[in-house]
Amino acid sequence: MQNESSGSSGSSNPPSPERPELDDDLLKYAEEVFELAREGDAVTLEGLLAKGLPANLRNHKGDSLLMLASYYGHLDAVKVLLAYKADPQVRNDRGQTPLAGAAFKGDLGIVQALIEHGADVEGASPDGRTALMMAAMFNRVEIVKYLLAHGAAVDAKDAAGITAHDAALKMGAPDTPGLLAKTQ
Repeated sequence: MQNESSGSSGSSNPPSPERPELDDDLLKYAEEVFELAREGDAVTLEGLLAKGLPANLRNHKGDSLLMLASYYGHLDAVKVLLAYKADPQVRNDRGQTPLAGAAFKGDLGIVQALIEHGADVEGASPDGRTALMMAAMFNRVEIVKYLLAHGAAVDAKDAAGITAHDAALKMGAPDTPGLLAKTQ
């Protein structure tokens, strides 16, 4: 319900809801939960998710549990989170996706799991970089092949006009430029 006096102040902004202060114990517990994802403790995460922990819980940087498990290469934790409906499209505060993190780190199994659960193969970060670009830059041949097989656009360009092929060349990747050139 809107405060009756809010209209008389002359302000066109609605009153902001009060944010409850989080006590130190709750903040410590939240950090422990995010550490479980970083460390890949799938068993403990599954127990917490079964008790109602939100699968899309995010930390102060906007990193979801799925983002952390993906970036740190913990396939079992990723599978548990996806089974509890973690959204592979949830971006962190920098606009990065779990798929881009997994492609950057070179984990094909996590890339596959994310794509199989609805990650957008073309989901670009704010600078226009796609998972294909990340994989190509770091010579992640198997990931490049997988992403291409699942519809990644080889001709997509980032904000600077650079394609995955261009990025691979620029970074000195030995194998992915030739692979990408064959698909153009």
